[in-house]
Amino acid sequence: MKLTTAGESHGKALVAIIEGVPAHLKINLDKINTELALRQKGYGRGARQKIEQDKAELLSGVRNGETLGSPIALCIWNKDYVNCLEYMSDGKCDKAKTLEKSVTKLRPGHADLAGVLKFEQTDARNVLERASARETAIRVAAGSVFKEYLSALGVEISGYVREIYSVKDQKEYTFDEIKLAKTTELGMLDHGKSELAKLQIDALKENGDTAGGVVEIRVRGLKSGFGSMMTYAEKLDARLAGALMGIQAVKGVEIGMGFDCARTSGKQVHDEILYGENGFSRKTNRAGGIEGGTSNGEEIVVRLAMKPIPTLMQGLQTVDYLTKEKAVADAQRSDVCAIFALEIIAEAVVSEVLANAVSERLGGDTMSQVIARYNQLA
Repeated sequence: MKLTTAGESHGKALVAIIEGVPAHLKINLDKINTELALRQKGYGRGARQKIEQDKAELLSGVRNGETLGSPIALCIWNKDYVNCLEYMSDGKCDKAKTLEKSVTKLRPGHADLAGVLKFEQTDARNVLERASARETAIRVAAGSVFKEYLSALGVEISGYVREIYSVKDQKEYTFDEIKLAKTTELGMLDHGKSELAKLQIDALKENGDTAGGVVEIRVRGLKSGFGSMMTYAEKLDARLAGALMGIQAVKGVEIGMGFDCARTSGKQVHDEILYGENGFSRKTNRAGGIEGGTSNGEEIVVRLAMKPIPTLMQGLQTVDYLTKEKAVADAQRSDVCAIFALEIIAEAVVSEVLANAVSERLGGDTMSQVIARYNQLA
């Protein structure tokens, strides 16, 4: 399978093309739109979430609710673009410029400086429009398709928020328990921790500051043997880490015990192997469901760290790209905390990686072929 996305933050639309999806996969547009609505949720989100109210449109590849085997095209229209056109038609050019004003006071932590240098631009707007996390909306829509593919095989994906700023939830939860996270304001399962995190978000907002956090994604039902130890490019953990690091603002990824593996002994790290009526299993799951770059049949456990959003309402010291003089970084409309959204986005990205790994191993022109081949696996 192959996913390609296009579109800018304030452009006309965001677009995705998915190639390689077998025929007869049931696609429910309401489910896609539910995922998009979840991406816009969360305490600490900014004003744009009230403007967009994202809805996806299926342009090709699906008929009567089922895939055809041809490329699937998805589109999300940007209401901000329409607003800009309306302002311009009314002659209110000042408002239009507010939506797409030039950015020369470069924001630390964003793609502004690296982008204008790389692409020989004088306006960071030409970089930030694509670098913006707005692009993740279409990835979530596409991820819903990959989720449906995996769900048809009995593979489930869910997640929750473990940390926000300095608030940490260190309790371990079952897969069924973490499904409840999407019904909360922040994606946290501990109500007390969630309320404390909200207070901290409020304080940061008052100070013109932002917050990051840690999200955990879990996968249940994926059989062993997906990915491979034979080449670096095939390793499932490497592919997951690379894809998740590709999400805007993500600065770290760990699988299973992750960095804690370096802080203890082998006896406390490696999962002992058992054999019973259901075949091979592990006594524990410290490896996070992946050994030697290959799924081992246990739950896949991935955590990713999100840095605080680099667009601050009280901007940091910077330089004006044109004048080279000291300045305060431009303040774009932004969130204080988007950790709830990151969990939804991360699920979509994990779904894409796993769907690709399954497709590469099993092939199949139709879903019935894929399901039959999957069921034959040990």
